[in-house]
Amino acid sequence: MKTFEQFKIKKQLFNALNDLGFVNATPIQQESYSPILAGSDFVGIAQTGTGKTIAFLLPILQDLKYSEELNPRVLVLVPTRELVVQIVEEIEKLTPYINVRVLGVFGGTKINRQKQAISEGLDIIVSTPRRLYDLALANSIKLKAIKKLVIDEVDIMLDFGYKTQIKNILELLPTKRQNILFSATMTTYVDKLIDDFLINPVKKTISLSGTPLETISQEAYTVPNFYTKSNLLNHLLKDKEEYSKVLVFVATKLRADRLFQTLDFESEQAVIHAGKEQNQRTRTIENFTNGTTRILIATDVISRGIDIDKISTVICFDTSFYPENHMHRIGRTGRAENQGRAILFYSEKEIPLKDAIEDLMKYKIPLKEFPNEVEVSSELTPEEIGPLFLEQEEEDTSSKEETAFHEKSAKNSKEKVKKKSHKQTLKERFKKPLRRGDKIQNQRKKKKKKR
Repeated sequence: MKTFEQFKIKKQLFNALNDLGFVNATPIQQESYSPILAGSDFVGIAQTGTGKTIAFLLPILQDLKYSEELNPRVLVLVPTRELVVQIVEEIEKLTPYINVRVLGVFGGTKINRQKQAISEGLDIIVSTPRRLYDLALANSIKLKAIKKLVIDEVDIMLDFGYKTQIKNILELLPTKRQNILFSATMTTYVDKLIDDFLINPVKKTISLSGTPLETISQEAYTVPNFYTKSNLLNHLLKDKEEYSKVLVFVATKLRADRLFQTLDFESEQAVIHAGKEQNQRTRTIENFTNGTTRILIATDVISRGIDIDKISTVICFDTSFYPENHMHRIGRTGRAENQGRAILFYSEKEIPLKDAIEDLMKYKIPLKEFPNEVEVSSELTPEEIGPLFLEQEEEDTSSKEETAFHEKSAKNSKEKVKKKSHKQTLKERFKKPLRRGDKIQNQRKKKKKKR
């Protein structure tokens, strides 16, 4: 195992690492330092919790020279607001002895403040794709000085539908630059992105996304429906010593809010999803991080990249629609060589999803016996009466905040389908004019016929 002292990094960075208590480099940090420092295009495939952020920040900061240039020279793109905040904090922790100007920008906040901050000069900008593109279109940020581009969590970026924004941003960047990609999975879409704009990249795969982490014990319960799952969860969470810091993943915002209302732990629980205001989301994560909140109910908005220490248990209340996301969920526990626990609840309808997860992991999750003392409810939620709820959400598309999608877009699918607008659908269904102009035109046609 390599120590950071063997990296021969500048004294200011080494002192910062010492202050943070970092001595030994993780495998992805060891593999990425030299290629990135040498200026090569780089692709790192490593699971969540393996130190990917430090892996790309360390060589970038080592190479970054002091400059009074107003325009940023390093661009880091990430899929969520929480990840923007986390990476900015990591940069600030690594640079107390270095003069580095860094700014994080994302949607859901006042853009004018961000424009003002950018105008004062930057070295590194960390952003979600859409907000960065909005700023570029408004001519508030110039990207022609970018020397290094980092796209972190690139697989989830593409899953969330950021392909178009990334493509648009790439067109604004100088062609001569270093490209650095980090991902937990190597999908077809990630592969294509690499082929399209990376030049002879160095590729390092540390651990396959389907390999269950050795520090996480897994178990599963067969549970028929939402309210029975809620009863089981209430039963388990009574043991505060065993379940000291619990992250509960659900499929949608609606189910997150419903579960919050059915749990019995009042001040010990909180909920986070894309429908919450940004300051509320930030406060919720802070409370969970510092232990004020014991139980956090979440959609996949925080399943990737957010570093929260000492989560004792991850409970997948709803089974992940994409099997890779199961790995990202359970990767929130068992970090930094601590032991973690992951529990999966699955209904009969979710068996195919569970099977896909086990196929990916090449691991059969041990099945636990359902406790006799837990009541089995016959009550169903509206979505359980219909087909299986397949959609899981990241950002709210109806808000002004960053938008993202779990579903693959039509452009990303094999078969291109032209989506009809809501108005077109209604018009075809009911054969009625929908706009006043249509109505006037129809009346004119009728008058002409009468004549």
